Order: sequence, then structure tokens, then C-alpha cells
Amino acid sequence: MYVCTEIYPFVYVGDLPNDFLRLDMVPLADSTTRLQQEAADQQAAMALQQNLSYVQGDRDRNRLNITIVQARLVKNYGLTRMDPYVRLRVGHCVYETQTDPNGGKTPKWHKIIQTLPQEGVNQIHIEVFDECSFKMDELIAWTTIPIPIQIYKGVTIEQWYDLTGKQGPNNEGTINLIFSFGTPPNLVLPNSLTMLPQMPKFMGSNANLTPIYIQPTAPQVPQVFSSDDLKQIQDMFPNMDKETVRTVFEANNGNKDLTVNSLLQMVD
Repeated sequence: MYVCTEIYPFVYVGDLPNDFLRLDMVPLADSTTRLQQEAADQQAAMALQQNLSYVQGDRDRNRLNITIVQARLVKNYGLTRMDPYVRLRVGHCVYETQTDPNGGKTPKWHKIIQTLPQEGVNQIHIEVFDECSFKMDELIAWTTIPIPIQIYKGVTIEQWYDLTGKQGPNNEGTINLIFSFGTPPNLVLPNSLTMLPQMPKFMGSNANLTPIYIQPTAPQVPQVFSSDDLKQIQDMFPNMDKETVRTVFEANNGNKDLTVNSLLQMVD
């Protein structure tokens, strides 16, 4: 058999490697080390958050409530689909929303984050990721947002904020956030935190990580809001998106008067 050495100068002899013709593969040894390091970093971060957040007397302290509503992105970076989620950092504390499967350029989360205010922290950091199956999650967009000082006077702030990314500063789209400040009702603080590191997502990987386990948290008492009050408020603002009204209603802990005042400020 004749082989043109000008076109195919090399021939591979023997068993093919596991990552042959596979995209974005990470060597097994590197992936194992990296995943173990990520698990250790997550444990340290969660322990630090626990020490900062859950101390004696925190039950009655007011909390910064941040609702991550939705985003409007300018580009879909997925090959076939894009599954966005948000990572939020407030001082030393890091939170994540759930993933919106196939959310594409218009993902919705409606995730409420409650965190204790930290001395010297006057801004939050937002990162939007695309959750990937066979490679590291891709950072799509990011921004830094000052915490509105009006919320400390009882005002609820709802606003769209510009995102930065590959398209340039403030050109990657916008994200919708709601800020408020107060004590959530029926709050049950956990005695400890549970964190299980994410298992490997690498094809052919047999890396085994020991799950990091801490005593389970106490269940949080579910908040029950009046559906009649919500419907009345939605009828009062027929031109406003019902999901936005619901989110503001929940951010105000079901308080009808505070919700109406907040929506009136948003309309103005």
C-alpha cells in the first residue's frame, strides 16, 4: 500500500489515547488534581461564609435581599444551546442561582439571595456562566454593581444593569435585579452547612472524590403568601409583567403595602 508522506508524514502505531478526536478534554491526572483543589476551596469558602454569617444574635438582624430575576444577553455562545446561571459575590460570600436549561439569550431565575451586610462592603459582583457538560463552565458576562443606599431607608430598588463580556464593556446585555433590606419572617438559621463537591464531568474519567459532608441544616419554614393580595396587586398594575410583580411581592415578604409602594417607585 502506498502512503503519500507529503500529506501524511506521521503514522500513529499502537493503542489510541482516551482523548483521541475528543474536544476540550483535560488529562485525567490534571482533572483529578483540579477537582480536588476546587472541592477544598469550596469547603474553605463555605466554612468562612458560615463563620461570617451565622453567629449568635444574627436571627434578628436585617438582611440584604437580592433577587436575580432575569437577563437579556446579546449572543448565544453555546454550540447548540446555552444553559446560563449566575454567580453572585457579596464580600466573602458567594452564591449561585439554579441553571436555566436552554435559557439561551433570555434566561430567567427569580432567585432570592439573603445575606447579612458586611462592614465595608458596598457593592456586589455578578458573573453569568454557561453550564457545560464536557468542559469547564464558560464565563459569558460580568459586572460590578453598587448596593443602592436607598434600600436602607426601606425602599425597594428594581433595575436593569449593563453586562460586560466579549462584546465589550457594557455591551454583553443586561441583567434585572431587585434590592431590598429587612428581616425575613419565619427565618430558621442553619446550624451548619452541607456541601457536596460536583463530581467529574470529563469523559472517560474515573477520578474519585470523597464527598465533603457536614451535619445537615435545619429545614427552613416555608413562607406562605396570600394569593388574593398578589392578584389584587397585579390587577393594580396591569401593564407590568406579572412575574416581576410576584418577585417584588416575595422580596417584600408578602407585605401588600410595601409591595405597592415599591412598584409605584419603579413606575415613577
